[in-house]
Formats: sequence, structure tokens, C-alpha cells
Amino acid sequence: MEDASFRPTWHQALGRGLYLGALIGVVGITIALAFAWVGLPPWIWPALAFGPPGVGAVVAILSRRFTGTELGAGGIRTRSVFAGGLAPWSRVVDMRAERRGGRTVVSVYLDSGASVQLQAPYSGGLFAADPRFEAKMFALSHIWRSHRFGGLPG
Repeated sequence: MEDASFRPTWHQALGRGLYLGALIGVVGITIALAFAWVGLPPWIWPALAFGPPGVGAVVAILSRRFTGTELGAGGIRTRSVFAGGLAPWSRVVDMRAERRGGRTVVSVYLDSGASVQLQAPYSGGLFAADPRFEAKMFALSHIWRSHRFGGLPG
């Protein structure tokens, strides 16, 4: 049984996809400039400038459903396209909102001393902003405390 599930907002997914696509586009344009003396067709420049960000945005929005954090009776499960993990409630000793780079993320501290950064929720600037971040953090904290100190009230 799942208590709560958090995924990046569609704005956050769109922003990440555009950002990664733009980086790939810059690399592609740089490589194309190195081979410009060969005589590349003129359509290659707009394709390299606009193709990767567009594809990145679509892929990121579609992969949004496979990325996030699920809280259930067994603990906190993080999911991403490439990896995932489970932290049982008995191992979670603290949960905090922390600044990492330009974002505010949720970090879970385990009894081993390790910390795990949750895939969602998070908040940052521009596309990464989540106006409901504080409410989501409150819900995460409430569910963790409920499981740690005797279960959910019934």
C-alpha cells in the first residue's frame, strides 16, 4: 500500500529536457563547426540548434512518470529512469530540506550516516520552481514521523 507519491512537475521535466537538449545541441554545433570545411548542408544548423532541445523536452516529459519518490509501509522508494532504491523506515533517522546548487531538495539521512537525495519533490529557479514544495515537504515529514513513531493514525 502506498501512502504518497511525488513526481517532478511537468514544468520541471520540461525545463530539464530543454536544458539537457540544449547542451547536446551545443556539442553537436561545435562538432559541426569543426567539420564545416567539408561543406555541410544548410539545414543541418537549424536541426542541430532546435532538434535536441525539442527531443529532450518530449523525452523528459514522457520519462516523468518513471521518476519520483514513493512512500509506503516498507519505506521510501526512489525511482528514476536509470536507477532506484529503497530506504526502510527503520533506517531513516532524519529528513531535511537542503540547498544543493540552485535547488532546494529533500535529503534523507540513514542510520549508517549516508544521505539519499530524493528525486522529487524539489524546487529551484525558473522551470524548476514548485509552488507546492513546502506542502509536499510537510507531507513527507508527517508520513515519516507517523511510520517512525507508531504508524499512521487510523
